[in-house]
Amino acid sequence: MSLDELRQQIDRIDEQIIQLLDQRASLAVQIGNHKQGSNTAVYDAAREAQILRQLAQYDTSALPNVALASIFREILAACRSIQQPLKVAYLGPQYTFTHMAALQQFGSSTQLISSGSITEVFGAVQREQADYGVVPIENSTGGVVAETLDCFLDSHLLISAELYVPVHLCVAANCCLEEITTLYSHPQPLAQSRKWLSENLAEVRVENVASTAIAAQRASEDPRGGAITTQLAAQSCELKILAENVEDEPANRTRFFVIGSHAAEPTGRDKTSILFTTAHRAGALYAALEPLATYDINMTFIQSRPARGRLWEYVFFVDFEGHQNQPRIQQALDALTDRCPLLQVLGSYPAAE
Repeated sequence: MSLDELRQQIDRIDEQIIQLLDQRASLAVQIGNHKQGSNTAVYDAAREAQILRQLAQYDTSALPNVALASIFREILAACRSIQQPLKVAYLGPQYTFTHMAALQQFGSSTQLISSGSITEVFGAVQREQADYGVVPIENSTGGVVAETLDCFLDSHLLISAELYVPVHLCVAANCCLEEITTLYSHPQPLAQSRKWLSENLAEVRVENVASTAIAAQRASEDPRGGAITTQLAAQSCELKILAENVEDEPANRTRFFVIGSHAAEPTGRDKTSILFTTAHRAGALYAALEPLATYDINMTFIQSRPARGRLWEYVFFVDFEGHQNQPRIQQALDALTDRCPLLQVLGSYPAAE
């Protein structure tokens, strides 16, 4: 077929897509009315996770599954905004990895609210200035984000979803690599690119800033300044990208939590997060974790934080596979309750792919 004939076919398909999207939006309006009548949350993490997982079953030889998932995230976001526009707080400013995580999870149809700290994100959701928040919890090379764990100690908010964002860093500046005298970045990206820095910018003065986006801004204001930042942040500040993928671990990624006031329904592939304290005696942690082994529950994360006001005592954070509505999970939680002075379920949510 000629180029014009091919384009005519695309035009006809586009018309069909528009008609189908309009039908989907009309159904979304009806679903929104049902949710409003039953006081159900507009954002349904379990349902959206199931829709995205089903995409992998379709044989789309010409369209990569990653692209298909990205398209459907925007469709879900647009239909959700028809039901009720959501406000989502995130650790800002724009073009940080948390901003990218919020866009990935909620789409561009959502009103995203930049917050100056993780504590501010929790506060915005608790004060109902935002419906949900997006916060980092751990990086595969940089480790746990302590502020997020500490915020859960003072919060009643639940984890509604988790997601992973690949971490790809670049060095950007308005000068040549050899001319950089000051390098701006957040401590975590600096730690994640330590090897590259030692080989290429070992003598450069490093200045820590609050985010990769601020690093790009500072570099744009400094004729001999550079930044370890994201490509989006570099482009937004009109910086030249001097080196790409400077992270030491190519598979590096950051895990994020979506926090809110609503629990997620089971999907069949879920995780549960809890925090607990133990008695201050030998073997107390072993005894607390024993029910997980007894009920064949796979633990995926454990971290301790100092208990506030109690010297040398700790709060433990644990993630494990399964949903709290499952009988064996509930039995394990009941056993933990009997053994721990404090047990708090932070939420059950769809496991990220």
